[in-house]
Amino acid sequence: MSTTCIIFNPVARGDKARDLFDHLKRRCDGIVLKPTQAQGHARSLAKEAVEEGFTTVVAAGGDGTINEVVNGLLDAEDGFVKTRLAVLPIGTINVFARELGIPMKWRDAWDLLQGNREIEIDVPSVEFAGPQGIQNRAFVQLAGTGWDARAVELVDWELKKKIGFFAYVLSGFKALGEPAASITVRTSKDVATGNLVVIGNGRYYAGSYPVFHRANLSDGLLDICVFEECRWSCVPRYTLKFLMNQMFKPGAYTYFQAAEATLSTETSAGLQLEGELVGRLPARFYINPKKLRVVVG
Repeated sequence: MSTTCIIFNPVARGDKARDLFDHLKRRCDGIVLKPTQAQGHARSLAKEAVEEGFTTVVAAGGDGTINEVVNGLLDAEDGFVKTRLAVLPIGTINVFARELGIPMKWRDAWDLLQGNREIEIDVPSVEFAGPQGIQNRAFVQLAGTGWDARAVELVDWELKKKIGFFAYVLSGFKALGEPAASITVRTSKDVATGNLVVIGNGRYYAGSYPVFHRANLSDGLLDICVFEECRWSCVPRYTLKFLMNQMFKPGAYTYFQAAEATLSTETSAGLQLEGELVGRLPARFYINPKKLRVVVG
């Protein structure tokens, strides 16, 4: 157990994070706890954990915390070889944990993670326009641009602490009322344009919705979904499809797979990774050939 380090977000879901911290302090001798102090801190803590010799790094938080930890492992020399990832879901939506079949109750998740079963997954990366110029960042579950990235940008973070997922719903409605960017996706075989582009590694998006119904975490491919329109006029049509269980089936939107893709727009469009706004288009996506080891039940 002394080879395990837990990086946790002490403000994730308020009391949930504090309960986890108190539980681990009382019952888990030898495990090192590393609380984050600001956005981006989990990344440097994960790199530090690899350099200190920890062979398992547990990301305790939401999808944003997991993303930072994965990038920290990638920053360290041979980080994916030396260290594996485990996940304790205490965030708002926890899409990656749902993808892995990890229980949403952290006590159940902790019990499950005591085993030694692990899988290897692909780690997509994206090169994009960031605040300090061109940046590169990995992700494990999903990325998005257009309507959903704008919704993330509009989220009231204090409101998110109080009402969780519904803060995203409210910001999504706000984004529908704004002019929509037209985004073009190009791969070696396909071209498509729409107001919303989401790129997945796993099947799920925004919870347990199987938007990427052909996805596999270790198939070496990006799963790309393009929704032609995201406007108020589309809400009745999409709502009807959702109620009739047609929303996430083949043919509901443009869907293709590729090992690499470029995204561009003539206006301005944000880019979100795992529910966190990181930069803007243009962007180039590709599969990182290194494999990440992840603890599962």
